[in-house]
Amino acid sequence: MTRKSLRPRVIVVSKRSNLSRLREGLLDQRAERLFKSDHETVRKWQPAHEDHERSLDLVVDSLEKLGASVLLLRGASAAFDPKGAQLVVTVGGDGTLLAASHSVGETPILAINSAPRFSVGFFCAAHPESAGRMLASALEGKLSPVRLSRMKVTIAGQVRALRVLNEALYCHHEPAATSNYILRVGRQREEQKSSGIWVGPAAGSTAAIRSAGGVVLPLSSKNLQLIVREPYVARGSAYRLTHKVFGPRSEVSIVSKMDLARIYLDGPYRALDVRLGDEVRFSASDEPLTVLGLKKQRSGS
Repeated sequence: MTRKSLRPRVIVVSKRSNLSRLREGLLDQRAERLFKSDHETVRKWQPAHEDHERSLDLVVDSLEKLGASVLLLRGASAAFDPKGAQLVVTVGGDGTLLAASHSVGETPILAINSAPRFSVGFFCAAHPESAGRMLASALEGKLSPVRLSRMKVTIAGQVRALRVLNEALYCHHEPAATSNYILRVGRQREEQKSSGIWVGPAAGSTAAIRSAGGVVLPLSSKNLQLIVREPYVARGSAYRLTHKVFGPRSEVSIVSKMDLARIYLDGPYRALDVRLGDEVRFSASDEPLTVLGLKKQRSGS
């Protein structure tokens, strides 16, 4: 058998919908009572679940018709090894892509927004109507790749993450408490108090960093950006280092003045503890992520 005749191996990573989590016993009885009473807070769970499941069935069916060997993983946060896979497909929204991306090095990803009526899909180049066509193009190598820069995070001299795509949030262990730290950017140093610091690569500049007052960077940018969240300053004074865009050869350093702080990576699901005196460094990673089908340019507005 020649190498070309082998079936392409594709890993499909599917989010677990809220309704699935409820049915699998992963939510408490209060959630079950609210769902059974058709409470307004959970009223969208059923249609969102149905849209997602239809999309997932369509993706798996399309890949099998294309001759692919499919490994389906339910639960975006589950770690996996993409070695030997030609393609990773995420079925969900941006959160699914972000969670799965921490397991992916060089293998390209195609993200499919499985329920566009209910989920955000900035990184998702495909939707249910276009999924079959784009999967075929991806397996044929006809979808243009975009290489997104990622960020490295070290704590106390140890590399703790190499694949941060959206952002990292450094803050007090208790979110309502004041964050107290020493911030260094290049030769600049400043002792600050705030609600925390956002640091992230270009791909994450449209999300929390933008909401906090940052700028939108082009997807092709290799720069990183930091923004201090709600700085606490004395009346009549101001910090110098509250917002900074810096190049891939520079880094940000934070020395914790708190007994216990935390860093949240690409959302709330991966948290790292930081102790008093620990130094946290943020810099460009040498492991970009290849995402298929995205537009290379992005408006800065």
